[in-house]
Amino acid sequence: MNSFENRRSFIKKAGALAGAFSVNSFFNRLHAAEWQELEKAHLHKSPLEMATDEDYWTVIQQGYSASSSPIIILNNGGVSPSPLAVQQAVERFNQMSNQGPSYYMWRILDQGRENLRAGLAKLGGCDPEEVAINRNATEALVTIIYGLDLQKGDEVIGSTQDYPNMMQAWQQRALREGIVYKQLTFNFPSENDEEIVAAYRKAITSKTKIIHLTHVINWNGQIMPILKIARMAHEKGLEVIVDGAHSYGLLDFKIPDLEADYFGTSLHKYLSAPIGSGMLWIKKEKITKVWPLICAGDPKSDNIRKFENLGTRSFPIEQGIGEALNFHNAIGTKRKEERIRYLKDYWATKAEKIPGVKIHTSLKREFSCALAGVSVDGLTPGELESRLMRDFKIHTTPISIANINCVRVSPHVYTKISDLDNLVFGLEKISKG
Repeated sequence: MNSFENRRSFIKKAGALAGAFSVNSFFNRLHAAEWQELEKAHLHKSPLEMATDEDYWTVIQQGYSASSSPIIILNNGGVSPSPLAVQQAVERFNQMSNQGPSYYMWRILDQGRENLRAGLAKLGGCDPEEVAINRNATEALVTIIYGLDLQKGDEVIGSTQDYPNMMQAWQQRALREGIVYKQLTFNFPSENDEEIVAAYRKAITSKTKIIHLTHVINWNGQIMPILKIARMAHEKGLEVIVDGAHSYGLLDFKIPDLEADYFGTSLHKYLSAPIGSGMLWIKKEKITKVWPLICAGDPKSDNIRKFENLGTRSFPIEQGIGEALNFHNAIGTKRKEERIRYLKDYWATKAEKIPGVKIHTSLKREFSCALAGVSVDGLTPGELESRLMRDFKIHTTPISIANINCVRVSPHVYTKISDLDNLVFGLEKISKG
């Protein structure tokens, strides 16, 4: 075979590899056959029944290199590791890109974005023409925060328990433009949706334009009543922004069913997409009114792609999202949600029985899923987090924001029951001094 034929053969293979939704996907090569047999053996079980099936989840765990990590990773709410199929895809696409970046990135890998957009939209139950691919929830949500027209004196209602990057973006608009940024503080955990809705309703004035909400509170895992708040807000003519960093790829919901106007999320949390990937959703009729952060054309266009004008980006990371979708969809959102909720309940129900240990998250299923906060009497969150890591090689994250002070624990599907037994053992030992 001559050099021309070699090159043509390579380009043909490269084009096939670039499609995460093709028969040549990394997921298909690594897992498809085994998982199909696994699925046949479990068709009769509901997602709730599957949550405790350790034989099934042992196979899933093997899809993650993190399952054999020398430390126990229980901070998946910060950033989750990617499965092997995703890692291998990113590595292969990176190698491909570096054999000729301007050709392989823009002529091959970039051509996969529309299939990827469709896959993300299908998972979110929305129109692909409402989905833009970004790098994280911050980029997606700040695009909305900076992109909406507001006048001096216009009010935005948020919470002191929202994510700092979003709070700071609103604070910057207040400083520069004179908008009014009002923040509520809640006593979490809460098991009363009506109290939460009433707090937002009470804060609304004739000048209020927007309510900014966090779907799952980053700090202690509280699931907020987004639909109830959104309906109340719309009755008063307001718009609603939702931070879905900790819900998309974890909770079984469709984005339009939240009845919000704008939604942003990170994909490198519970979807397990490559680190540095995110998604923006804007209700179709709202796209034209949002100014893009980086303008490369008509800023008033109604094309969602105007929010993807980032210049040169990591195409390998972007295309790796498709393999994460393959992995996620093969498990199923509801099955995944029930398993991760079961893991949270497994350790938290044991830990709350330990003298001196307190759980800072409701364990009722409608109010939490993956994340839960824990504290030990006499220790600061930082001290508890340090002890868990130093003495038991358990990685968590300390939380001290507003009135929430705890260590956040967030397992994932690759987390073993033995890992959580070690966590409970560690908490018991630490609580005894």
